[in-house]
Formats: sequence, C-alpha cells, structure tokens
Amino acid sequence: MSLPPHELDPSRQLYKESLGQEPGRGRLQGRRIIIVGAGQRKTVDEDPPIGNGRAMSVLFAREGAAVACVDISREAVDATCAQVVAEGGRAYAEVCDVSDADAISPTVERCVQQLGGLDGLVCNVGISHGLPFAKLTAKTWDKEYAINVRSHMLFAQHALTVLDPGSAIVLMSSLASQRAASGNPAYETSKAALLALARSVAKAGEPRGIRCNAVAPGLIDTPMGRDATRHRPNRAAAVPFGRQGTGWEVAYATLFLISHESSYVNGEYLMVDGGLGSGIARTEPKG
Repeated sequence: MSLPPHELDPSRQLYKESLGQEPGRGRLQGRRIIIVGAGQRKTVDEDPPIGNGRAMSVLFAREGAAVACVDISREAVDATCAQVVAEGGRAYAEVCDVSDADAISPTVERCVQQLGGLDGLVCNVGISHGLPFAKLTAKTWDKEYAINVRSHMLFAQHALTVLDPGSAIVLMSSLASQRAASGNPAYETSKAALLALARSVAKAGEPRGIRCNAVAPGLIDTPMGRDATRHRPNRAAAVPFGRQGTGWEVAYATLFLISHESSYVNGEYLMVDGGLGSGIARTEPKG
C-alpha cells in the first residue's frame, strides 16, 4: 500500500508513518540490535504487505541502527537484509530454527560478533496451528510453546549476558493474550505468557539498567494476518478506523520501546490494536 500525502485519510488514522513512507530521524543512531523473526512467510498475494519483523528491520536501520536479522528461512531473511541494504542501511543475516534450544546461544554470539556488540533485542517470532481446544495435542502445544515462549526466554537469557548496560529488549505478544476470541488456546496462552516473561526479564535486567517490555498487536495486515483472514473471513469486520493495522505501525511502537525515548518504561506491554481490545469498533459516518 502506497498513497501520496494528499490521499491520507485522518479519519482512518492513516499517515506516512503507517505506510512506511517517512524517512528516518536518527532515533537509533549507533545502536546494534538483533531482530528474531525478521523475515516473513510466503503468501498467495501478488503484492503482499510487509510483515512486522521486516518492517522493524527496515525502520530500525533507517533510524541509524545496525541490525542482525534472524529467521528460519534463508530466502526470507536475505530478502529483508537486501531491503535494508538497498536503503543504505547495515544488516546481517542469520538462519536459526528457534525451536532448537541448542541453536539459540550460538546464534546470539554470531550476531554480536557481526554487530561488534549488542544493545537491543527484539523477539518477534511466533506460530499458530489454529487448533480449537478439543483438537489440541501435546505435540502441537509443545511446538507452539517452544517457538512462542521458550525461544524468547532463551534469547533474552543469553542476551542478558552480552548486552551493554542500558540496553532494551522487546517481546512480541498479541491482542490474543487478552481474550479467547480466536478460539486458539495454545496461541492465546503462549502470547499471554510473554507478558509475564517480559516482567521477569525486566527484573533480571534491572541491576544493569536493561529494560524489557512487550508489544501486543491486534489485527494487522501482514502475510500471517491475511492467512488468518482467509480462514476466518469476518475476522476484521469491525476493526477501528475501518482498516487493520500495518507492520509499520507495529514497528514504530517497537521502535519507541527499544529506543532510549522509553527509558523509564519497564516490564510493561503496549497494545497496538486501534482500541479493539477496549471495545472500540468501527462506526461508519452517516450522511
């Protein structure tokens, strides 16, 4: 989606930042950040929207950071790095299956070597089997938790040993952490667990001034979001402002929490859902 400024509609809360059209302002100048889940899944869409991880990687680089992009897919992470480099940024690609607990510490170490240090970590990776409660199995439950929760813990645990004092960590939760509307208990509970994990990491990092917070996106127009909508066509029928969010909007929220601008925000979570979780729904103007 790309619109000229005169077509941006304030009633839809749609601006240049929402579409990734705003240049960087140096908000992360000199920072060195790992982004786990920096690629994005393939989709049937001919012109797919940008995913949260790719948007974060590009935005953070625009703002002056060097980024280490981690993903299970070599093709996807290379495409993210290519987009960063095409804009003049610095990006390094790492392939890691985060469900393999033994792969995480070596991945962090390689990223630190490439970046020349570390002062930021974002854990964005997550999956959903989409199974209702009656169809859950121990295998599917454990797989979702291994990727959605355990990997975040292990990345944060190792990062705390190498992060510079005053660094920041952000974990990617979801609006699903607050409600059972999706009928997807493994995903909902794993995303709720990340809110508690963020507090635990914040407590562990406090002696060295290392903060940890979580971002909880609502219905976002990403490749993963579009796949969910194909399974549930009415999923976004009443979203605020008459549209789903964008990966760029999730990236800007994460940018705030990873930057020094949020230096006294710790152990918290930021909803990025247009107010949907608060009961705000779209009302079409009359007349």
